[in-house]
Amino acid sequence: MAETYVSDQPVGDEDLAAISEGFETAPASAVIRWAVETFGDSLALAASFEDIVLIDLATRLAPGVEVVFLDTEAHFPETLSFVEDVRARYGLNLTITRPGPDAAAFPCGTEQCCRFRKVEPLRRALAGKRAWLTSLKRTDGPTRADAPIVSWDASFGLVKVNPLVTWTDDDISSYLADHGLPVHPLVSQGYRSIGCAPTTRPVAEGEDPRAGRWSGLDKSECGLHV
Repeated sequence: MAETYVSDQPVGDEDLAAISEGFETAPASAVIRWAVETFGDSLALAASFEDIVLIDLATRLAPGVEVVFLDTEAHFPETLSFVEDVRARYGLNLTITRPGPDAAAFPCGTEQCCRFRKVEPLRRALAGKRAWLTSLKRTDGPTRADAPIVSWDASFGLVKVNPLVTWTDDDISSYLADHGLPVHPLVSQGYRSIGCAPTTRPVAEGEDPRAGRWSGLDKSECGLHV
């Protein structure tokens, strides 16, 4: 890994693993507070806006934290409208990325679309940052079952912090209800995991929440977390 610093001291993978282990039973707010105090303005939060819980938690501790939304140019209109509603609610310091010209050859649903519409735009948005916050949870699926709370992200070259990684879907639902947070409008229509419109469908009762993502394709991740 490239050299990174915590409390002005260089740390390696083992150090980050120890920090992560120490947060296993800590509240998400403690993880976020550590990230804010450690990385300051070099911290960004990448949000799909389905994950408003993380936005709510983070902005309580750092109202000016940079929030990055990846506009793939294939989102549902409801998602884009929800982004603006949440931006207004919190007065977000919001950065919206858009695909570069190379993405034109890869419409949503085609091979490498996520690389050019999500991964590369996020890489540009995180340039110069030392850490990023994500809403990844272990319950999201088998590819995320062992995700740490804090780790070195070799793909993006910075520290990755997952404050909600130990949360369940019930934890998320309870937080939304307890804090009166708005819910993505497509949730009421059966969408349990919301991505781009061409590759996302509602799920049936009892079906895995992420079954509606890339349905019928040999794909379960966009590349941001692998």
